[in-house]
Amino acid sequence: MKPEQLYQELTDLAEKMNIRISEQNLRKTGIRVSSGLCKVKGNYLFIIDKHKSIHKKIKILASQLANMPHEDIFIIPAVRELLDKYSKVQGSGFKDSEVQG
Repeated sequence: MKPEQLYQELTDLAEKMNIRISEQNLRKTGIRVSSGLCKVKGNYLFIIDKHKSIHKKIKILASQLANMPHEDIFIIPAVRELLDKYSKVQGSGFKDSEVQG
């Protein structure tokens, strides 16, 4: 699967998990910030630096989604394999009720 397709599948999965993805120019903030998940007004928002390579965006997003509840969502095999790879990393501590609301 092409990296662009894989990234799109990950962003689609995030939306199914009620997580909005926003690509932003984090260089112009004036302070050191990095891509990541946050909660704004009760809604999850994943902010990702639009200047990152597609491969880094995939890694960042997959590593976060892998440690969130997604067992009840249909995921194509290529994406599920990627999430399984990253699920070996320490969990994020999210609960089902927090994410899938």
